[in-house]
Amino acid sequence: MDESVVLADIYKNEIGQLKHLFPEIIQYLVECGINLRGKENLNLEQVLENLSENLMQDRGLDRSILRDTINYLLEEKENSLKQEEVSSITIVGGTDKTGNLENMEIILKAGSVTGIVGPTGSGKSRLLADVEWLANGDTPTKRVVLVNGFPVNATFRFSMEQKLVAQLSQNMNFVMDATAGEFVRMHAESRFAQNSEQLSEEVIAMANELAGEQFSYNTPLTSLSGGQSRALMIADTALLSRSPIVLIDEIENAGIDRKKALGLLVKKGKIILLATHDPILALLAEKRMIIRNGGIVRVIETSETEKAFLSELEVFDNRMQNLRERLRAGECIDEI
Repeated sequence: MDESVVLADIYKNEIGQLKHLFPEIIQYLVECGINLRGKENLNLEQVLENLSENLMQDRGLDRSILRDTINYLLEEKENSLKQEEVSSITIVGGTDKTGNLENMEIILKAGSVTGIVGPTGSGKSRLLADVEWLANGDTPTKRVVLVNGFPVNATFRFSMEQKLVAQLSQNMNFVMDATAGEFVRMHAESRFAQNSEQLSEEVIAMANELAGEQFSYNTPLTSLSGGQSRALMIADTALLSRSPIVLIDEIENAGIDRKKALGLLVKKGKIILLATHDPILALLAEKRMIIRNGGIVRVIETSETEKAFLSELEVFDNRMQNLRERLRAGECIDEI
């Protein structure tokens, strides 16, 4: 593939963006004697094309060498990203639906749970989509998502082999003519796992710990309930998926053990973003982003007082779960 095509998107970034997203490139240009003052709104391509011939001769510069060095800096960062574990992602604020700036950065670390809360239609799913696509200022919100502190090149963003993000959506329906075990085994084999059969059994066992109703290795995918399907995919994501970032949209409606599901993903070092209306899930997160009118308006750290309230909420929630199970079992509720 033509290298200029692979690296083209970095040249579309404005200098003002690069100062934050890729300071190494800015430092290199400054060391070459290129004055960037007042050029924050020009993109890198424009800056390179507008260099005067006098400056080029005076500094002994050559555009092809400048490009080669910039490409080298970018490739070095991408190679380090591919070789290292994803330890963090950073969400750099963009704009809300009416163009107001978010003016914030949120750093999410491996093994963390971050809630996303707000009214229906406020923009929670849009934020999840920005993270899923590792946005680089090219989505409606103009947000940027950094991985380990650096922007991600287009070829890596859209790579199927090294996909960084797994998403568990509200609606999860299978149409595949296979059993739950066969489905998981195929996934394991696609990862070239040597013990695919054993891993499949482990995923099914873990899913059954999360699901309200048990299912087996031989249960057809198409007969799984919504809760069973979600439990299967959470277990699969935790035990088989290499994606370090997990997006979950309204897990409270899945009929699964929510706390255990989050604990499993955290234990595997995943970075979890959770859109929710459930106060228990919101308070289980270390922090929560408040969404309004399509924008992030506030980030709240879960306080010790809120954690104390969480314990009380869990008592009520356990009682509700018990009532649900009794009703499902056909019991008459004559006392609570």
